[in-house]
Amino acid sequence: MDAADFSDVLSEVRRFVRDRVVPLEAEIDEKDEMPADIREAAKKMGLFGFALPEEYGGLGLSMYEETQLMFELGYTTPSLRSMFGTNNGIAGHVLMVGGTEDQKAEWLPRIASGEVLASFALTEPDAGSDPSTLTTKAYLDGDEWVINGAKRYITNAPLADVFMVFARTDPDAPRTRGISTFLVPAGTPGLTVAPRDHKMGQLGAWTADVYFDDVRVPASALVGGADGLNRGFSTAMGCIAHGRVHISALMVGMAERLVDESVAYASTRRQSGQLIGSFQLVQGLIADSQTDYYAGRATVLEAARAFDAGTDTKIGPSCAKYFASEMVCRVADRAVQVHGGAGYMRGVAVERFYRDARLFRIYEGTSQIQQVIIAKALLGEAARG
Repeated sequence: MDAADFSDVLSEVRRFVRDRVVPLEAEIDEKDEMPADIREAAKKMGLFGFALPEEYGGLGLSMYEETQLMFELGYTTPSLRSMFGTNNGIAGHVLMVGGTEDQKAEWLPRIASGEVLASFALTEPDAGSDPSTLTTKAYLDGDEWVINGAKRYITNAPLADVFMVFARTDPDAPRTRGISTFLVPAGTPGLTVAPRDHKMGQLGAWTADVYFDDVRVPASALVGGADGLNRGFSTAMGCIAHGRVHISALMVGMAERLVDESVAYASTRRQSGQLIGSFQLVQGLIADSQTDYYAGRATVLEAARAFDAGTDTKIGPSCAKYFASEMVCRVADRAVQVHGGAGYMRGVAVERFYRDARLFRIYEGTSQIQQVIIAKALLGEAARG
């Protein structure tokens, strides 16, 4: 995107986030629901397709541009980003990475416009950070695929119009092979979405279990067509690598907000007749958080540059996700500490962000999984003993 146009996009998103969404954060958290007018405004701004190609109606942002946009979106409740994150990220990228031209033409324009909300159905009760162990199965019956299994914690499942479903199509193949991806529209007979989950934080972003009981889809629902058979795992890993940089930038935006909340409180709250910002130990907490924020921002931007260049699409995304998720939790903890008892009270922004931040160390691959990925990539055969 032209630099001036991109600057305008960032400015518009910043105004939208800070003027319209921030004032609604407490309401979104209390009701566990994103207001319909915010959803419609996001559609009009092109936020459902910022990472999708321009030829399909998206904004076509590079990873580096996308991270800057995510810094702005991360300044408010993460449920805002979650509303359209799967369309741009792991769900939309399934088609970008592995779809046929016909599948892209049919689905991507509607995903980019927000007409269609897509869900990424990979995680299972016994297959989380290691999706190679998934047990959902699909077999060919005539000219239809029949899918059976269950998925867990699927973002946007209660609202989704289409699911990108990963299922084992060759039970005899090695774990990372024999998995394929299917386009399954909501409402397909046999597909059931459970009631939405009741989570600790990130309220307003809905997740739910999804069940497949002899769900039948046409052969054309196989992502990638015949060439996509048994290639679902590599498709998933490509989507997740992009998603790790994407979500890391969101955490940086949240860290910036937490620093701002800490500074504002320390600049106005008095204790023993003094502003608490004059206490050196409070200053230390804020200095550490600002340093963490700077380090996180630099890490994510470097990971995005390498991702765009194609020089690092594995270690960089995992390093960024690992560092940023641990970093934002440290910053959130310090923000609560700066606020003292007030930071533990519902209705105070840092209390909400403290709950929201905790999930980042779990989804898109836990911190422990990122450590394993990074170490194995560096050590090679030595990591296998």
